[in-house]
Amino acid sequence: MGPIKLLLFDLDDTLLRRDKTVSERNLRALQLCQRAGVAVGVATSRSEQNAGHILRFLRPEVLITSGGASVKVHGELVFTGAFTPEETLKIIARAQKICGPGVRLDADTDRCCYHNYPSDHSGYVAWGETRETDFSDFREAALMVCADIPDPERAAELRRVLDFCDMVKFTDGNWYKLTRAGVTKEAGLSRVCEALGIRPRNIAAFGDDLSDREMLRRAGLGVAMANAVPEVKAAADIVIGDNNSDAIAEFLEKTFSLKEE
Repeated sequence: MGPIKLLLFDLDDTLLRRDKTVSERNLRALQLCQRAGVAVGVATSRSEQNAGHILRFLRPEVLITSGGASVKVHGELVFTGAFTPEETLKIIARAQKICGPGVRLDADTDRCCYHNYPSDHSGYVAWGETRETDFSDFREAALMVCADIPDPERAAELRRVLDFCDMVKFTDGNWYKLTRAGVTKEAGLSRVCEALGIRPRNIAAFGDDLSDREMLRRAGLGVAMANAVPEVKAAADIVIGDNNSDAIAEFLEKTFSLKEE
C-alpha cells in the first residue's frame, strides 16, 4: 500500500445508513480529508441521477456509477460502457423469454430509471427519478439493466445466453445487475488511476456487497463494513464497523489524524 490519495466508497450499505443518509460525523470526516488533499470518490451500482441527492452535498471528485458503466473525474466523462438500444432490447427480451413475461426489470439510463412494475413504496424516494414502462417500445441506451429472478436456474440460463454481459447478484434479494462484459467497479478504478495519474495502491476502497469484492482486492487498501457479506470481508484488508455507525469517520480520523481547523 502506498500513500492514500483517493477514498472510494460504495454507497448503499457502506457510506449510506439504512435510511439512505450519511451520518454527520462521517460526512465531516470526508470533508476534512478533502481539505487535506485526499480525493473522495463514489463507486456505486446506482446511476448518477439516482445518486444525485447524495452527490449534491458529498461533492466527490470521482464518480464510478451504474456499476462501472460511467466514470467521471473532476466532472469530466472519461469512460462510458452503455448498452446500445438494440442490446438493451435484447437483454429485456431474453429475460422475459427465460424468466417469464412478468419478470421485474429496471433499465438505468443517464436520465432516468425505467421499470415495469409499480413504484408505490417509499424506497423509490431515495432512488431519484423513475418511470414505469412495459418496455414494448423502449428505444434507449441503458447503462445497466437489473432483473428480479427468484429461480437460480433461470438466472444461470440468462447468464449463459447473454455472453456479452457481466451479471452479478445483489445479496439482499433476488435482483441481478447486468452491465457490459468487462464493465465493473474494479475496471472503473483502473480508469480513474489513468485519469488521475495514480496507482491502485494509492486508493482505499470501501464496500459491502459482491459487486465490491474485486474493487477491494484491486485497491491498495480494501475496507469491508461489518455488515458486508463474507466473501467481501475475506477479500478486504481490514473490516470496520457497520454502515449504521460512524465507523468510516473513526477509521479516517485515526488514519489521517484528522483535526478541525
